[in-house]
Amino acid sequence: MSKFLKGTMILLAAGLVTRVLGFINRIVIARFIGEEGVGLYMMAFPTLILAVTITQLGLPVAISKNVAEAEARGDKAKVKKILVVSLATTISLSAIFTPALIFLAPQLSETLFTDSRTYLPLLAIAPIVPIIAVSSVIRGYFQGRQNMKPAAISQMLEQIVRITLIAAMTRAFLPYGIEYAAAGAMLASVIGELASLIYLLTTFKIKKKFRVRKHFFKSVKTGKSTFNDLMSIALPTTGSRMIGSLAWFFEPIVVSHSLAIAGVAAIAATKQYGALTGFALPLLLLPSFITHSLSTALVPAISEANSRNQHHVIEYRLQQALRLTFLTGGLAVVILFVLSDELMKVMYGSNSGAQFIKLMAPFFIFYYYQGPLQATLQALNLARAAMINSLIGAIIKTAVIFILASQPSFGINGVAMGILVGFVLVTLLHFATVLKAISFTFYVRDYLKTFLVMGLSGWCGFWLLKNFNSQFSLAIQVLLITFIITMIYLILTLLLGLVKKDEVSRIPWIGKSFSRFVFK
Repeated sequence: MSKFLKGTMILLAAGLVTRVLGFINRIVIARFIGEEGVGLYMMAFPTLILAVTITQLGLPVAISKNVAEAEARGDKAKVKKILVVSLATTISLSAIFTPALIFLAPQLSETLFTDSRTYLPLLAIAPIVPIIAVSSVIRGYFQGRQNMKPAAISQMLEQIVRITLIAAMTRAFLPYGIEYAAAGAMLASVIGELASLIYLLTTFKIKKKFRVRKHFFKSVKTGKSTFNDLMSIALPTTGSRMIGSLAWFFEPIVVSHSLAIAGVAAIAATKQYGALTGFALPLLLLPSFITHSLSTALVPAISEANSRNQHHVIEYRLQQALRLTFLTGGLAVVILFVLSDELMKVMYGSNSGAQFIKLMAPFFIFYYYQGPLQATLQALNLARAAMINSLIGAIIKTAVIFILASQPSFGINGVAMGILVGFVLVTLLHFATVLKAISFTFYVRDYLKTFLVMGLSGWCGFWLLKNFNSQFSLAIQVLLITFIITMIYLILTLLLGLVKKDEVSRIPWIGKSFSRFVFK
């Protein structure tokens, strides 16, 4: 099995576990602090992402790419210098932006978010910035060596620690007010990330083949060329992420002011935004662990192939990633669209947010596609083009949100539509850029077959939902219908040959048995 497939499978397994644990975490938060508390949590969260994006400076992708290329040449000294320069850069930036976030928290909460209760969650999340900054460098190092286990295990550990603490901390702080409970949820996240970092540092110390502290400052002083190599990838990458983070940072600000223009009170706006971003979007984003895993594994795999001028390998890897993305994303879209109300009731005890899933699910296949396409652009030294695409998408998204959400007839639905317009546009622009960079065959017949499988599976799902025996509890009904839809989807996929026989046979334990049902 190739390093790419092995790494992808490790990340897929870990991503599934992490997302399930993350959902448990969100369910606990929603049950304890409700829509209003989730709204406060989600209003503060984009500020954290912006601070982390600036601190990371796009280095994780650059580290992964440069380490993969250095490993291909057998240049161990270069690998050490990449790591040392990256650590020095992120630690320095953390020392600037962590105090800045603490200092600016009062102004952000009172002036921009129009809800002063976001102050405590902003304050509570600040210590996580240097923790994530350092851990992302170490993850980038392991990913560059195409060793995905440390990153996968650290993600699971972070979620386990967070879930263990979340209920206790929100319950302990809730008597003091909803903002204290939201801050408690943030503190649980900080401790979870700290546990993840400790694991990564321990694993790195055991597996490293060089001493990082030896001649550390000498390596930093003589690392100008290495720094320039990293920045050539990191700056366009961080520009792309910065655009996304800035758009996300301004999103709750634009939403709150737009809804105020539409006549929605601040508390009601916070609840509505919490239902969209805290209830509906996490469910829609759940399948993205697949695309994230593929994207993480694609960067070093395509970088290595590109450094060896193996253009056929680049297309083959991208075709693999996009086919798996479309098949798995298609299944997710069907299940989410059919069971939107039932999933909301089972998870959150309310169907608040179900209307957003109905509206957004059919278009989310574009979002799932975006990750592998952006990873390919970064690996092909086209991060600047990806940044420009993201900028265009962010501007259009923000404009659409303001225009629609400020109208009473749209309200919060205008926010959902703006988000859709943004990521659909960026995905189309990424795809157009990839087509200019490499030769790529578009298999129209396979896509039409996949749409057929989605349509038939969705029809069966609605029929089951209408005729299912109501003596079962709602949770059991959801599980059984999800299982049946998945089996129908899988059988149709295999019968129509949408997955290749040799790819199925490589799946551990069950691959050879399933490959008998594949036609090609």
